[in-house]
Amino acid sequence: MAARVLVVEDNAVDLEFVTVLLEQAGCQVLTAKTGEGGFLLAIKERPDLILMDLRLPGMTGYEAIRQLKGNPATAGISIVAVTASVMGGDEDRAREAGADAFLTKPLAAQILRATVRRLLLPSPTGD
Repeated sequence: MAARVLVVEDNAVDLEFVTVLLEQAGCQVLTAKTGEGGFLLAIKERPDLILMDLRLPGMTGYEAIRQLKGNPATAGISIVAVTASVMGGDEDRAREAGADAFLTKPLAAQILRATVRRLLLPSPTGD
């Protein structure tokens, strides 16, 4: 069965780019354009992985990550924080919120694929 990846992104161009890359990699892609929508979809669908933009209207990606990691139903889902911001401290804030990985835009296809692969494949040591 294909991995299910939720992409939470409010920029249509970035959303399409990531969706195409993930579908080419054999993933089933779910999408949301707001932090609230992503949170609710994650609760309902329980994807295998979440790519979360940090700068979203309404609930920020930071808050959505914090809530997902604090909810027993979604705490075990790996989350990749994604941002175009070049503000210092964004990666630290994302990791403090609970993000498992951090990527900056513009996304490089090879780095995105490698990050997704790393987070979706079980560790050989069982970690």
